[in-house]
Amino acid sequence: MGASGLCVDGNPAGFLDSKSTSCTRFFANLSKSCITDPALDAASYYRDFTVLKVPINDAIMQSMQVKITPVTPPGAPHMKDNTCTNVVSEVIYEIEFNSTHGIQSVSVQFKVTNITGNSGSSLQQHFTLRFWTRTLSRTLPRSGNPGYITGAPLLIANSGARQHMTILQSQADGSCSQFLRHTVQFGRNIRTGCKLSLSQLLQESDCSHIQQKLYKALQGMSRAEDLAIIGSAHSARAEEWTTILIQNCSVQAVNCTACCMVPVTLEIQILWSKEGLLSNPQAQMLGARYFYQCQPLKFLSTSMVPLTTVVTFTDMTEWPEPPRGQPKTYWKLPFDFFFPFKVALTEERSYRGDLAGCLLLILILSSLCF
Repeated sequence: MGASGLCVDGNPAGFLDSKSTSCTRFFANLSKSCITDPALDAASYYRDFTVLKVPINDAIMQSMQVKITPVTPPGAPHMKDNTCTNVVSEVIYEIEFNSTHGIQSVSVQFKVTNITGNSGSSLQQHFTLRFWTRTLSRTLPRSGNPGYITGAPLLIANSGARQHMTILQSQADGSCSQFLRHTVQFGRNIRTGCKLSLSQLLQESDCSHIQQKLYKALQGMSRAEDLAIIGSAHSARAEEWTTILIQNCSVQAVNCTACCMVPVTLEIQILWSKEGLLSNPQAQMLGARYFYQCQPLKFLSTSMVPLTTVVTFTDMTEWPEPPRGQPKTYWKLPFDFFFPFKVALTEERSYRGDLAGCLLLILILSSLCF
């Protein structure tokens, strides 16, 4: 983005610098720019160039190059009835990085739109660059030791890899972010909402494909399988993890001939309790459930679908009954150094009480005799 908010091509992407930018393009002749401007064509963002795994000065070997993989790439833009279709409105690069072997893979996703008009037309474009690494989950900090700390991230596992539980996050325009997500924090209920564009998916009219895309958008890049019972859970200790129950929607539509039952709401229900000593209780997970709610979606009539995620924590702690009485001085306690002295004191008090009772009985009997 330039100083005036206009798009300026040729800006270098920073290594390990994940960021998002936006800019505006103006077109003096849309019918010409629609076909000739590479910034509007998705293919120009991945075709005919590769990314190097590591920076080198010698000859570039084929093994050092990483191809950019497009995810469901759209077609080339073209004019139709004074409208330029398949225009790129958002570009999202996702780069997998390994600290030992450099960049491992690069993928790119697109959002497209249509521009109507000829002279004076404009387009706002969004660009996102995100770096990530598979080894990041192994170095996650603990969320407590052993019990969870309020506000600490909730730990989940997918195929043995630890990570944080995340939910949908909206962008400035209210749309769902592809990669940025909120981290679920222990003990804090949260509700988020955003709108997901289905303009490209509706063209395929494949119900199962749309369902999978929405499920993936709600649950994130990796499906949560297990929940850490304690904040210091180790991925190799199976007893420190509990399986997350997942309840999907029914795929059958009700009273609709051209509908698809799609998930629109995800409720994450988490049960926990305090365990251990009353003086230092530790928060532990009892279980979690992913509960999806669906509604029928009519093909070719909806381009934006509102999605909602709700996270609730329920305290299931069963506190013990309070003691029925106060402890006595003559009760024996383990490893009590003063126990012999307490016993002697108690016996002396008992002896004095018995002697006083005997004297009182003698006085009463003698008065009756005289």
